[in-house]
Amino acid sequence: MAEGAVGKVEAPDRRWLFTVTILTGSFLLFLVQPMVARMALPRLGGAPNVWNSAMLVYQALLLAGYAYAHAIGRFPIARQVAIHLAVLLLAAFTLPIALADIAPPQPGMEVFWVPWLFLLTVGLPFFAVSAQAPLIQRWYAAHPEAGNPYPLYAASNLGSFAGLLAYPLVLEPLMATPTQSGLWAAGYGLLIFLVVAVALSRATLGGTAVQAEATEEPSGEKTGWRRIALWLALSAAPSGLMLSTTTFLTTDIMAMPLLWVIPLGLYLLSFSIAFSDKQVIAGFIVMIAPIILLVDGAVAMFAAGRAGFVAALASIVLLFVVAVALHARLYATRPSAQNLTRFYLVMSAGGALGGLFAALLAPVLFDWTWEHPLLILAAAALVPLDRWAPLLGRFIGDPRRMRMALYAALFLVFMGASLLYRQELDAGWQGALQLGGFAAIVVLAMVLAARRWSFVAATLAILLALGGLGQLNTTISGDRERSYFGIYSARQNEEGNMLLTHGTTLHGVQRTTEGWELEPTTYYGREAGIGLAMQALPELFGEDARVGIVGLGVGTLACYRQPGQAWTFFEIDPVVHDYSRRGVFTFMDRCAPDSPVVIGDARLEIEQMAPASFDLLAIDAFSSDAIPQHLLTREALGIYFRALSEDGLVLFHISNRFVQLRPVLARLAEEGGYVAAVRHHEPVEGTVDATTASIWVAMARDPEQLAKLTEQGGWEELGDPKGRVWTDDYASILPHLMWGSFL
Repeated sequence: MAEGAVGKVEAPDRRWLFTVTILTGSFLLFLVQPMVARMALPRLGGAPNVWNSAMLVYQALLLAGYAYAHAIGRFPIARQVAIHLAVLLLAAFTLPIALADIAPPQPGMEVFWVPWLFLLTVGLPFFAVSAQAPLIQRWYAAHPEAGNPYPLYAASNLGSFAGLLAYPLVLEPLMATPTQSGLWAAGYGLLIFLVVAVALSRATLGGTAVQAEATEEPSGEKTGWRRIALWLALSAAPSGLMLSTTTFLTTDIMAMPLLWVIPLGLYLLSFSIAFSDKQVIAGFIVMIAPIILLVDGAVAMFAAGRAGFVAALASIVLLFVVAVALHARLYATRPSAQNLTRFYLVMSAGGALGGLFAALLAPVLFDWTWEHPLLILAAAALVPLDRWAPLLGRFIGDPRRMRMALYAALFLVFMGASLLYRQELDAGWQGALQLGGFAAIVVLAMVLAARRWSFVAATLAILLALGGLGQLNTTISGDRERSYFGIYSARQNEEGNMLLTHGTTLHGVQRTTEGWELEPTTYYGREAGIGLAMQALPELFGEDARVGIVGLGVGTLACYRQPGQAWTFFEIDPVVHDYSRRGVFTFMDRCAPDSPVVIGDARLEIEQMAPASFDLLAIDAFSSDAIPQHLLTREALGIYFRALSEDGLVLFHISNRFVQLRPVLARLAEEGGYVAAVRHHEPVEGTVDATTASIWVAMARDPEQLAKLTEQGGWEELGDPKGRVWTDDYASILPHLMWGSFL
């Protein structure tokens, strides 16, 4: 910038105004993400991949916004402001946000349909707001007295973090989605006002100064392909790891409600720490990152398929520490302010690539969450080792001796981890010895941080030894399948029974003992609520009862079907149906071979059916403890009872480790004028009938019909309602969480 131009500029840099504007834009950006996902819930259900698909769209829109910010950055600020205000005003015509009205997807096409729905619903406003952070930072940096603009990105991510938490903790529990959408539109108007204020604060900058600020390349600075490739990798790995952690947790560790908020929130928070003016916290995290990566990566792999709080915590800490370390390295390689928008564009492209891999490619390519250990390996290849390699190198000295020591350490790490994995976890002094052995393995593995290749090899050895080889064997055997809605494994247990599991959730069991193959098991035993209802069908509805089953599972309920009855099954996932069609489970083939199986979202399919099509509906579509709330709303009950005869019954399976659903159904029954009862069945300890504890709720219009079902005993009143009635516009699980179950 010319000295004369600098001398004429007297306006203060007004950092506070730029910070507030960036905070507001980022807050709105991450408030709208869960809001639109909540709007789409009645049409999409609650599968973890729905959120991952939404994140992929948001990352793609963010990339488009950053590309737009970079493209207009070559113009003088006055023209940039004019263009950006025009884009903001154009997007304002699409407000308030409402879900796009498009035809439902064909089975198997959800992976493409879900992103398209989100794109049509929120594409233009999200694109306009996403350009805020790099544009506002560039406008701030145009002032000759402005400081480092990059810490403003830390403020941006604090705003994002606040918006993300505000939705499940404040907006969702207090407001219906139309009110939320209106409030967001008001916030969007405030953002336009702030952008105008920011523009006016830069109105005194002369054209010469602006043009000098907008030059493409500062003197002596090079942005070659190696540097760009590094930016891409350092951005892609944390982004992909954030999504893979979400899938890994909800599938293999703990299908906990609201769990998706935590990985995304920590991912955003990592930027705030890594891009901070003061690098004390970031520096400490960078130093411990290799240790955390080894320890928590090992714990996460070892715990795959074993629900537990410690395993969930290890995965979350791993994500946070790795994200901070990689983003800190990204910050350390940042260019000068003149190339700020290019830097953010490449960074956004890396984030989108990570999201593309985890959300779109992985469900198609892998039968398990293999993307998670692969991204842990990628992190091992990128995490800074600068503070460890020289320290460890001093102890080993000679390069040849070092190479031999690394080979020996690598062998010992793999063998030690393999021995540890084959042992049962013990308590007392034996458990302490196992813990000590694990600590020794980690210390030995840290010696391998002396070289990058050996550290990556050590990480691979630990991941393989502590469960990776077992998962690989399952993949090779073909006993596991993955779809958009989940990861399923069919296997025999020690008793020889066939099991279908979805991560940590048991989908169904079929006994192989001769004469017992068709006996109902798990949640569907003869003494369970649904078992009693099925056995009472002739008494309740006559010999030609019509039954609808929402959620096929392994087809266990089919063997309650009696001659003359008409049964229809609804299943959203074709992969689940294939287990019955291929004969892996034979309940359907042997008990209801001519009963139709409707593939698609049951709520939408039932809505298309003629009134009074069924006498009994069983709602058992919860593939895990992360419940699809759209099946438990006032509108959903209206659809069910429309499809039922006047004296019909609907039964809900509400067994859940984390959410108390009885008060939810009690409120729905009260609001709709229905009568309801609940049966909590606990199998007799020591029995070998393969039944499990279950909770079933029966609901009806007719009190006399419900009384006929419950007169056998074992049923009780549903209890008092709690919280607001769930609707398609409002549903919050926060008042119903069983907090003790999280530990």
